Order: sequence, then structure tokens, then C-alpha cells
Amino acid sequence: MLLVACSKNGPMSLFKKLSPHDAYAQRLKDAGLDRTAMGIGWLQKGGSSVTNALTITIPYKESGYFAADKIQATALRFSAQRGQKLHIALSRKPQFNYSIYIDLLQQTDTNEQKLVASADTAGLGLQYEVKETGKYVLRLQPELLRGGEYTLNITAGPSLSFPVSSTGKPNIGSFWGDGRDNGGRKHEGVDIFATKHTPAIAATDGIVTNVTENKLGGLVVFVHPNDADYTLYYAHLDQQLVRSGQAVRIGDTIGLVGNTGNARTTPSHLHFGIYTNGGAIDPFPFVNREIKVPKQINASLQLLNATARTTSRSKFYIEPSERATAIETLPISTAVNIEAATDSWYKAILPDGTQGYISSRDVAMASSNIRTLTIKQQQPLWDAPDSTNAARKAVLPVGAQVNIKGSFRSYYLITDDKDNTGWIDSGK
Repeated sequence: MLLVACSKNGPMSLFKKLSPHDAYAQRLKDAGLDRTAMGIGWLQKGGSSVTNALTITIPYKESGYFAADKIQATALRFSAQRGQKLHIALSRKPQFNYSIYIDLLQQTDTNEQKLVASADTAGLGLQYEVKETGKYVLRLQPELLRGGEYTLNITAGPSLSFPVSSTGKPNIGSFWGDGRDNGGRKHEGVDIFATKHTPAIAATDGIVTNVTENKLGGLVVFVHPNDADYTLYYAHLDQQLVRSGQAVRIGDTIGLVGNTGNARTTPSHLHFGIYTNGGAIDPFPFVNREIKVPKQINASLQLLNATARTTSRSKFYIEPSERATAIETLPISTAVNIEAATDSWYKAILPDGTQGYISSRDVAMASSNIRTLTIKQQQPLWDAPDSTNAARKAVLPVGAQVNIKGSFRSYYLITDDKDNTGWIDSGK
């Protein structure tokens, strides 16, 4: 108890439910593995992956591979709007061999990361209603000494049901922010046009808080959804079919679409708005029925977890798009490790740890030899292309024959006749 009370989380951490990721981290600590190189590496990788998250646009799909002999994690940063519901699905092969911990974090105004949802692959994913418009980071991290292939899908849909019955063939014809009264005010909702007397229906379970009439909205109804911090506003109704204090379930009829109030000269429609303590907010993301699907993966999955090399002078991007900023331009034969595939792109990591995206047409497996080289003077074989910080794996004698598989900066990636693989200084 004293140790807990002195921890940064305080005594209430005793009663705080841990995320699956944090629960696994706690098990590592309980077993003393947080003092081993492997345990330290896993804990550090979880944090550094979020810091170095790559940027994507949803919808998004990728297939990747977590190797059991590596400490890995991947993180993706994307934008989401309040009112959207994120659908994050994750499958793995083999299905029951290992766990992947899924964490969704919100990037705050101070650039800190706040955990907002979590799961593991026992549930195969998660859903989350976005409470604030902004940047979010999704992290995937497998447990230690387990690995396999995974496929991730991220899509965004509405968090509310559509508030007008499909029988009236409804369509949104006016949006948030459109000008009103010759530019004197802005539209604080969306207008959903439909046949007169089409049912306006409850977009979620809740309580009717007010049934009234006003100058702009005509016959209106206010509904407060259960466990929400906002209120739904139905306006221009021809009839109100609920009463104040009434509980409604999703799909119940609230009233009939009309054109009362200041809409008497317009076609019948429902003005649908959402109000918070801070005022009106854009309801479109809450009810937008268009759910975009991610592009199918066209890049070959045979390169997952493989060392590849560029087949031409290639750009390395911060996002999987040629319109994105290029991190750098890679010379031909640059060695890259392929971590995942999305659309016609590979998510890859350079030998110095830099992550990014490269077009799948610009890389090939580094299995064949570029050429054979004879070592002219004794030199070390490094485990990374950095003689200052890398470890020496072996010493290559004068006259040794090595096969060049790729390059990075001033180093060659080679294999020798003893099947050793590593890096040598290309200038020696």
C-alpha cells in the first residue's frame, strides 16, 4: 500500500481498470521482466511508436507482419470529427497464436496522448464515438515472442441513426454554415428534404425534453439522448407526435416532416440540429450515411517482413500518397525492410529506423545478388550501417568473397560464404 501511495498514480490506481496493453505491461513488471533488455525494449517501443506515428487518411486498410523474434509496434495518426463512430477491425493469422493490443489515443492541445479506447484481439477490434474533433493515434503492439500476419481496417460512420424515415426518400440539401437571411446568420444544422408527412424518427434512445413552437423552427421537438452531453433539435414539423418527458427508442416517430415556421415557402424538410452547452455544433458527421471503404491492397504480401531494395531512384513519403511530403529520395539499391502493405504502397523502415511509405512498384526482394565483392583489407561486419554505434558481428578477412544485397548511405548490405549477413563500409 505504501508503494502504491507513493507512485505517480496515487492510491486510486488500485481501483483503476487497466487497458489490456497496460495489464500486459503490469504482468511483465510483476514477473521482473521490466528489468530485462527484452521487457525494457517492449515498454519503450510502445511509447516511441506513438511519438513516431505515421499519418494516414481514413478509411484505411493495411496488412502487416509482426515477427516473433523482434520487438515491434506500429502507430497511425489520423483526423476524426466529432459525431463520427470509428470502426476498427483487426484480424490475424494464425488466429489464436498471439495477442495484439489495440489502443486509440487522442492528441490533446498540449500534444499529449490521452487513451480513449482500448482492446485486444480477443474482441477483434473496437468501436469509438468521437467526442472531439482532432487528431487520433491508433497503436498496435503484439505480446512478446509471438507473431504473425494481421490485417487492419479503419472506417468512420455516423454515431446516430438517420432522423428521417427512408420511406420519404430523404436527402440532405442544405448544410451547416450555409448563409441565411442574406448572410445575416449561418445555418445551424442540416436540412433533410423528404415527402411531406414522412416520419421524423428518433436518431437514438433518449428523453423528449420539450415540445413547443417558435418563429424560426415552427413546430419543434427537443430530444436528449441517453448518456450524451448534447440535445437533438427537430424543426419545421407538420405534426408533433410525442410529449415532453416521454422516453423514445431509436426509430420511434417524433413527428411528421413539414414546412412550418420560416420554411413555409420551401419544400417540406426536417431541420435537424445538435446543441451543446457551448451552442450549436455541426450535425452532419453524426448522421452522414456515406461510409467510405478503404482501397483494396494491391501490393504483394510476399514482401512482408522481408528485406527489399529499391529498383530505381525512389521517394520515401510520410504518408501513402504522392501528394504527401517526401522524407527523402532513396538511391537505387537502397535496402528497406517491409512492415506492411496498403493500397499500392509499402509501409517500410530504413536501416537507420526512419519509417515511411514507398510505392510498391519501386522495390523488389533483396534475395538476388547485385554483385560479388572481394574484401581488399580486413574489416568488421556490423549489425547496422553505423560503425560508431553498431555491434561487430564478425571480421571479414582479406580475400573473402561477399555478395552485395543492397546499400544504405556509405554501407553495403552483404552476405558472406558462411551465411553471415551484415553491413560493411563501402569505401574500404
